[in-house]
Amino acid sequence: MTPGKAYMSTEEIRPLAKRSNLMGLWLVVHCWGTIALAVALFAIWSNVLTFVLAIMVIGSRQLGLAILMHEAAHNALFKTRAFNEFAGEWLCGRPILAELGAYRHYHLTHHRFTQTDKDPDLVLSSKFPTTKASLKRKFTRDLTGQTGVKQLVAQIAMSVRLAGDGEAVEAAASDFAQAFKARDLWKSFPVFVGVIVLMGLIGDWWWGLAFWLLPFLTWFQFVLRVRNIAEHGATEVSENPMQNVRTTKAGPLARLLVAPYWVNFHLEHHLVMHVPCWKLPNMHKLLVKKGLGSQMRIADNYGQALAEAGWR
Repeated sequence: MTPGKAYMSTEEIRPLAKRSNLMGLWLVVHCWGTIALAVALFAIWSNVLTFVLAIMVIGSRQLGLAILMHEAAHNALFKTRAFNEFAGEWLCGRPILAELGAYRHYHLTHHRFTQTDKDPDLVLSSKFPTTKASLKRKFTRDLTGQTGVKQLVAQIAMSVRLAGDGEAVEAAASDFAQAFKARDLWKSFPVFVGVIVLMGLIGDWWWGLAFWLLPFLTWFQFVLRVRNIAEHGATEVSENPMQNVRTTKAGPLARLLVAPYWVNFHLEHHLVMHVPCWKLPNMHKLLVKKGLGSQMRIADNYGQALAEAGWR
């Protein structure tokens, strides 16, 4: 049963769940267009500030691609199934070394067993709350590329070691939650490298390394962790859909650098997982209007969400 039906009627849910091919196309174009604009800004005004800004914006849009692949996993990115599968796989997933099919299987299991012993993401959320020192160490590893390199090397090793062994890949899946577990890395890696090569051909030879690989290894890993913590870190370990997940309010800067494409409305997403991401703010307003705001776990910003997880 869809958890949201306990709080909203079918008549209220139906318009929220309506998908759009035009909006799906716009989201994909917007994501890649933002990446292009970040690189263009550096090309026009080449300095340390625009370089760092490009890394942060592109890393957040790599998360954006992951979010749009997540939408496709719920068949919510496009109304047309063929568009949904193609864009989710080749335009969103493969460029960040992810795989739609494997992610969909893993993620739907997370939805079915959220914050229970069978939740494959419990290994991530169960670590919180923790200490501020622990969070600092984690964030330092992310921002210096240590996490990204470790994940990438481990993902390559797993792909080689488990090639052709689907059951073994699934068994190891929980170790690669932040890498999205592309089991057929040989399909994703050429796309990932292709983006690097294309950037190098458009600009200087090093652009692809600086503006695709570097964000992938650093800022992308950082915002992945922040997103994971905000969504389920230090929440109630129960089957209560209003308390075992968190929605975090996000202003323009947070949406640009940390939480693109309404990923911050995670409680609403868990209530009705097939509602497109761009409809989640409307669902949030509806729930609050119905007087349910006091029952919902909501953080006023990402600082508050991290504080609840141990950043005090």
